[in-house]
Amino acid sequence: MSKALPPMIVWFALLGCSDRGEPFSADPQVEASLPSLAVVPHASSQSRSAYVFMPVKLASQHLPNPVQLHEKVISGGLPEGDAAFQELADLGVKTVISVDGMTPDVTGAAKHGLRYVHLPHGYDGIPARRIEELARAVRDLPGPIYIHCHHGKHRSPAAAGVACVSAGLISPDQAIQVLELAGTNPAYRGLFKAVQAATPFEETFLNELDVRFKEVQEIPPLTEAMVRLSHVTDHLKRIGEAGWQPPADHPDLEPAHEALLLRELFTELLRTEEVKQQPMDFQEWLRDSEATTLEMESQLSEWKYAQPGSSPPAALSSTLATKLARVLSNCQACHVKYRDVPLNEEL
Repeated sequence: MSKALPPMIVWFALLGCSDRGEPFSADPQVEASLPSLAVVPHASSQSRSAYVFMPVKLASQHLPNPVQLHEKVISGGLPEGDAAFQELADLGVKTVISVDGMTPDVTGAAKHGLRYVHLPHGYDGIPARRIEELARAVRDLPGPIYIHCHHGKHRSPAAAGVACVSAGLISPDQAIQVLELAGTNPAYRGLFKAVQAATPFEETFLNELDVRFKEVQEIPPLTEAMVRLSHVTDHLKRIGEAGWQPPADHPDLEPAHEALLLRELFTELLRTEEVKQQPMDFQEWLRDSEATTLEMESQLSEWKYAQPGSSPPAALSSTLATKLARVLSNCQACHVKYRDVPLNEEL
């Protein structure tokens, strides 16, 4: 053919259906014009797809850590803002599935014709019911589908891998390759176990599932607060790397304000009945982090008003870095004991 096929026609050809969802039979000319993709025949008789897309990292300007598992499924990090949603739309994505505890940006996605589905889970594994919902989602929801957590390193590649194996789209070995490509920390034993234990569901089982996909799920207050802590702490790490100034690529991050937000999160958590019922060491880590971030907030505010627009001197920068490291150490200690995550990669 003399002209390139529109991207979505390529996708529909790869997925074996037309743009109306009907079985697709490409003529030889169409098949010859398709892009060369790393696909191999699936050896398993349980497969519901003639070919399996070999997992591959994707280049992206606005999507964190994207990994393609299958022609229909991409795993990655949080799409933030119009540019990220536009990139998803340009990829042909129709459905965005968040497995993160953060409330999805449903309005932002809708502006680009994207449907959001919220299926959050934790770091200690993926509950059986959630696996069933994920499998049904990747099988039946309009694709391509983008499955994301915050950084795209741990929960989303695990969820995408389990979903694709359970729906019969890829093999368990390929799902493990996805975790390796995404850089999933082996310390997240529950996530690795979920992928290793995944097996294809029977078609009749998936057909009979009673699933109602929601745009936003209600999240327990403590879980929601921990998600917010993760985001604000990530902001402060970026600020520290920029010399305790707003990062060039994120000028809206004001150092003293972010320290204030983090301190308030610890303060609010300590007021909740849920935290008051937690073990004493859990509470002590929160109290120490509250006090430490209060000191950071005070120091950053004083410097902001004394020397607006300039970076703190080396001594103060070192002190701030030490305090932030203390907060991160408290989070890590808590994770080791209560969330089975020894490395502070994703709070």
